[in-house]
Parts: sequence; C-alpha cells; structure tokens
Amino acid sequence: MSSNVLTAVLLPLVLAGLMFGLGLSLTLDDFRRVLAYPRAVGVGLLCQIVLLPLVCLGIAHGFRLEPELAVGLMVLAASPGGAAANIFSHLAHGDLALNITLTAVSSVLSLVSMPLLIGLSLEHFMGVDSSLPLLLDKVVQVLVLVLAPVALGMAVRARRPAVAARLDRSVRLLSAAFLLLVVAATLVRERHQMSGFFRQVGLAALTFNLVSLTVGYLVPRLVRLGKPQAIAISMEVGIHNAMLAITLTSSPLLLNRPTMAIPAAVYSLFMLITAALFGVVASRSGRAAPAGVARPGLES
Repeated sequence: MSSNVLTAVLLPLVLAGLMFGLGLSLTLDDFRRVLAYPRAVGVGLLCQIVLLPLVCLGIAHGFRLEPELAVGLMVLAASPGGAAANIFSHLAHGDLALNITLTAVSSVLSLVSMPLLIGLSLEHFMGVDSSLPLLLDKVVQVLVLVLAPVALGMAVRARRPAVAARLDRSVRLLSAAFLLLVVAATLVRERHQMSGFFRQVGLAALTFNLVSLTVGYLVPRLVRLGKPQAIAISMEVGIHNAMLAITLTSSPLLLNRPTMAIPAAVYSLFMLITAALFGVVASRSGRAAPAGVARPGLES
C-alpha cells in the first residue's frame, strides 16, 4: 500500500470509522450522567484537558525534543481517551460508567480544545514563520471527520440498538487492526530515521505515559474521590486516542506532517503495556464497590 493511499484515503476513513464506533457505544444518558456526579467528571476533565498538556509541555522542553516531535507529543496530549481505556478500567475494577461519561464529554470538548492546543503548540515550538496555521477549513474538516460519525453512531444506537450491538464489536476489532496497521505503516515510512526518533522521543513518550497514569490516579485520590473513580480517571488520561493523533498529524487533509505522528506511534507501543501493569497492581490492592453499592466521591 502506497503512503499516498494510506495518508490521503485510509487515515480519514479509519478516523471516521473510529468515531462511528465511539458513537455506537454512546447514549444521551452518558452525557446526562455528568449531572449525577459532577465532581468526579470535573476532576477527570481537569487532569485530561488542563494538567496533561502542561505536563507534556514540560516533558517536551525537558527532553529537548525537536519542534515537530514536540508538537506531535502535544497533539497526543490534547487527544481524548481511547476506547481501550474502558476495557482496561473494567478489568482493573474501575468505575466503568465514569469512563464512558468521560470519553463522551472529552470527545466533544476535544473538538474545541484540540485545535486550540495544536495551534498554540505550532506557534510555540515552530515559530510563526514555520508554523502550519490551523485554519478554519481545517477545523471544519476535523468537525466533519469526528463529530458527524459520532452523531451517526449515536443515532444508530438510539434507533436500532440491536444493530448497534452487532456492529460495535466488529468496529472495535477493525479499529484495533487498523491502529496496528497505521502504527506499523508510520514506523515503516520513517524507518530510516526511526532509531534517531526513538532515541529522541522514546523516553519522553514513556515518561509522559507513566506521568499520565500517575496524575490520573493521584489527583482524584488527593481530592478524596473513591478508588474506583481514581482507576477510571487514570485509565482515561493514560490511554490516549493515538489513532486520532496519528490521523490529525499525518493526513494531507489536516496537518500533513508524518514526523509529528511518531510520538503517538511510539506512545501506543507503551501505553497498553503500562496500563495493563497498572491495572494488575490496582486490582490486587483493592476492589471497586460492587454494583448497587454507593460509591464515595461521586456526589456533587
């Protein structure tokens, strides 16, 4: 498969498919649930939208990443949680309902936060003269590629729940397969520079991954949220939507800078392993409250 076909055709289609799959798993109740426990959702969004970009900025400077790699890491930091966060949270006995709500809310908020943070990162790391302005048409394209498929998936879920249930598993499997394909293709495409890229961004990506999981767990505990909620938030902010970051940076329709996709590709190699290890430790040290039992920290 040629790189032109991959970046110009497959990546936008994969992104639309991912967002459609996300919509299949969402209902309006996932958004209404914010009213049921606003504090937990607020803490999760604070970690994801405010703290992580600041941490990522510090890591990018601390490791002295090249400008494009630094922007790529910031794009990853701006991306919402991935679908895998729900799976890992469930396995680690986290609050799955909170995960689903955070995924729903952060995905919608990312339509505003991602373009804003990407624009600021381009200006900060690459300078006004060498930046790639995120123009209005780019924002519109992101909205079309992200919001429309999510809305379509939610519509299918609302009107044809049986069809949505059948499609959901297939879309998840295809999404995972395409994620591996795109990561592999990105690595192959940049293979001549990969050893250098990995030396430059590998440790930074791993550090960001570990810090994301740690911040996502400790901040909720510091404000006295329950352990199931801390596990859920940790998974949500530690497992980023790498596919979204890779698509935004690689696609000719968007940023069209494959080098910026390297941090997300490298991060995706780490995040599932570290999340699994974190889940094992968290699940062994305690259990979530069983169904029907009041969960501390969810009250407003």
